[in-house]
Amino acid sequence: MYKRQLLYSLIFSLVLFVTIFLLSLLMAEPSKSEPTNYSYRILNVYPHNKTAFTQGLLFERGLLYESTGLYGSSSLRCIDLETGAILRFQALQAQFFGEGIAISGERIIQLTWREKKGFVYDKNSFELIQEFSYSTEGWGITYDGLQLIMSDGTSTLYFLNSSDFQRTGQVEVYDDNGPVYKLNELEYIQGMIYANIWLEERIAIIDPQSGYVEAWINLAGIQNMENTGPNDVLNGIAYDNENNRIFVTGKRWPQLFEIELIPEE
Repeated sequence: MYKRQLLYSLIFSLVLFVTIFLLSLLMAEPSKSEPTNYSYRILNVYPHNKTAFTQGLLFERGLLYESTGLYGSSSLRCIDLETGAILRFQALQAQFFGEGIAISGERIIQLTWREKKGFVYDKNSFELIQEFSYSTEGWGITYDGLQLIMSDGTSTLYFLNSSDFQRTGQVEVYDDNGPVYKLNELEYIQGMIYANIWLEERIAIIDPQSGYVEAWINLAGIQNMENTGPNDVLNGIAYDNENNRIFVTGKRWPQLFEIELIPEE
């Protein structure tokens, strides 16, 4: 009798263990596949002001909007795509280093680097209408139609209320090799966040819900980097939502490129 009870007990324990194990597998987050890799094809080349230290880039209704950096040279610009001509210009005070920009309705939101201060402008006149503060450095910013998404040079993206600029959440960005750092200029394209990686010739395509890098865009060689400074790197992503066009440029680059993504084998 005792041996039979012991056998039943062992069987019960084994069944319980297997059940718990199977439930844990079902409840576990599914493993992520390796990111897709893209190269590029240049479709068009446009002039870009080679003195512009590009920190933020946008395209809306036929016009480019650009934020430039460096102390004493930072600005907000509205630019004609075809000619590169500056149509509107707003200089920042010398103590501010301009960073990323986003458009929300009729407003342009501009970050600054270490000053922890953001500026809100009227999109049509560039009149300053509001200022706000944040606790981190400011690098890139974009708008997904509901909230602002901000980078600070780390592996973290922050979600901000577009009305009062209060933080509502955050997500850690990673790929199959671990955290992805130095997230810089951002653009929201068809439900995904595109992010420049500072000092690298590639762009991450990030799932905003999980933070996982679903794809990488390899832009190596798109710009001849001879006779350029060490900081004159890829930075600037703009998207034409109406015509499904992607534009990229860099700091002090003489050209802006319209590209098509090509899946790598």
